Amino acid sequence: MRQLAIIGRTVLGFLAAIGRVSLFAWGALTHLIRPPFYPREIGIALLHIGWLSLPVVGLTAIFTGGALALQIYAGGARFNAEAVVPQIVAIGMVRELGPVLVGLMIAARVTSSIAAEIATMKVTEQIDALVTLSTHPMKYLTVPRVLAGTLTVPLLVGVGDIIGIFGGYAVATGTLGFNAAAYIQNTVDFLEFTDISSSLAKGAVFGFIATLMGCYFGMNSGRGAQGVGRATKGSVEAAAVLILAANFVLTGVFFSL
Repeated sequence: MRQLAIIGRTVLGFLAAIGRVSLFAWGALTHLIRPPFYPREIGIALLHIGWLSLPVVGLTAIFTGGALALQIYAGGARFNAEAVVPQIVAIGMVRELGPVLVGLMIAARVTSSIAAEIATMKVTEQIDALVTLSTHPMKYLTVPRVLAGTLTVPLLVGVGDIIGIFGGYAVATGTLGFNAAAYIQNTVDFLEFTDISSSLAKGAVFGFIATLMGCYFGMNSGRGAQGVGRATKGSVEAAAVLILAANFVLTGVFFSL
């Protein structure tokens, strides 16, 4: 009976956490369309989440594309199918690796930063100061970051896809002996509109999840330095797991037919 009670408490706690996150997400969405708006905060969030994330996204994508080309060539050589490298690199980067890796990099870089920043504001009572100034914390802190993440991460995913494909192209033409023009032509011919649109849609969802988790854990952090640390760690863990789960669901939605 004791084991059943533990399982029951765990399930109830998990469902309660889902409910709290859902209500927080709903609050962010409702405040998104209601004034007042804070364009300066939105601009800062766009710069921080989008522009400043380009270096890590670019480096991650180019090395992943190059490694993917090497792995596909080595695997295809076992079946005399080395020629499929351009097609598999393109579809692998655009459909899966590009969006997922960018989402995880954003979770590592942006989610942790947002959670630590907002949690520190809570610990130092800056959020309480906002309330006394008749400024809604959800409107001022959460909405600009969630909006910026939803808008900029698809752009980062698009850039990451292009750089990743270029990484595969550079390795294939530079070390594996592929013809440059034929490689590019095979890549262009193989990709479809659904592949690109699904990649960008995944980016929007992953950006929403990453920024929402940072804001949620920051707003609900405990007191003191330990509370800030737990909020930062929990936000990254939750964002990474939810991004991978959302990727599975979205892949099933886009490519189940």
